Parts: sequence; structure tokens; C-alpha cells
Amino acid sequence: MTTDSQKKNLFIRANTTVSAPPHVPEIRLHLADEAHDLWHRTEEELQAMGLPPPFWAFAWAGGQGLARYILDNPDTVRGKSVLDFAAGSGLVAIAATKTGAANVLAMDIDPFCEAAISLNSALNGMNIPFSACDLLALTPEQGAAELAKFDCVLAGDVFYDRQMAESLWPLLMAAARAGTEIMVGDPGRAYLPVEGLQQLAEYQVPVTRALEDNEVKRTRVWRVVA
Repeated sequence: MTTDSQKKNLFIRANTTVSAPPHVPEIRLHLADEAHDLWHRTEEELQAMGLPPPFWAFAWAGGQGLARYILDNPDTVRGKSVLDFAAGSGLVAIAATKTGAANVLAMDIDPFCEAAISLNSALNGMNIPFSACDLLALTPEQGAAELAKFDCVLAGDVFYDRQMAESLWPLLMAAARAGTEIMVGDPGRAYLPVEGLQQLAEYQVPVTRALEDNEVKRTRVWRVVA
């Protein structure tokens, strides 16, 4: 009998191709493109199939920028405990593992992400633990305490939704006040906070016009300053 995990693995393999994100060529991922049926399905069609939006199938600009920064500045995570929050494909977690983080946890509430991250980490010769914990479903104090367990929290492309941004930002600030280093990769999403951020780097990240509003996104890496 095929298990649920095996079904997810088969679905991911059938709807993606192994390739390297353009801004992070050192890392290989299972990614969807125009050649795959998954690319062309609308969110409504996916919902009818019982599938969440496949954020795990794309290397978003914020994650690419954050992964690039980590690879170019390995001391950022080397020897530290690291959380990749809203991990998606696991790109950022893989970058942190490659650069010598002591331990890395990938966290996402999408059940497909666990399978995607397992496949993607294996492609890169590693095995990254996964958590499906929904920090935003906890009390703010509990959520902040969970983040503060890590030396470093990495969050790529998390400010695209108002509700998520308003719920997440206080947790990030509280964890930063507790001494955790929080870094965010963002390509100018609408709900990126305007205060409490220190810019670390800026990149021109190639993206797909069908997903974004341009073929290149100016992407910045920020440190949360409490």
C-alpha cells in the first residue's frame, strides 16, 4: 500500500524538475516551471483537488536572496542553531546546513513541504528535520518563546499577506529582544514592516514573470532590530 508520504513524493517528482535557482546555483531543488501541469493550475483548481497552493515548488525571490546572503556570509549561521520559518522548498535551510550551522530545523504548516524538503535536502546530500508547528496558532508569548529557542531565525518572503504579517511581526520582535538573530529576505512585499529593520544586503534576483510582476526582483536581506 502506498503511504501518504510516498504519494506526496510521487506527486512532487511528477510535477517538478530538478534544477538550480538562478541566484543560488550551488543548490538543487525540485522546482515547477512552465513545462509542468502544476504551474498552470489555478488556486481554485488546486483546492478542488484538495491541494494547498504549491509554494514549495518555487524558489521565491526572498528565499533566494536570503540563501545567497548565508552562502556568502557563512559566519552568520556557522555553529548556530537555526530555524527556517515558513521554509517552503527548504532552500534557506539547505543553505544554512551547507554553511555549517550546528543544527537546522525547517518549519512550515503546508503538509507537502515536509515531503518537498525531504526530497530537496537529499538532493543536496543532507537530511533536514521538519516541524509542522503553527507558531501563529499559539499565543504570542508561546510563539515568541519557540522562536527564542534558536540562535538564528531565517524567514524568506513572509510578508505577502496582511494577516500573517500582523501576527508574525510581534513574534519576531519579541524573539529579537530575547537575543535571537532574526533575518528576513524580502523582494518588496506589500506588508514588510517599515521600522525595526536593518539592511544587510541587496540583490537583483532573477524570477519568472508569470509568478512575479517582473523578470528581476530587487531583493533585500534585513536584520530585525528590536
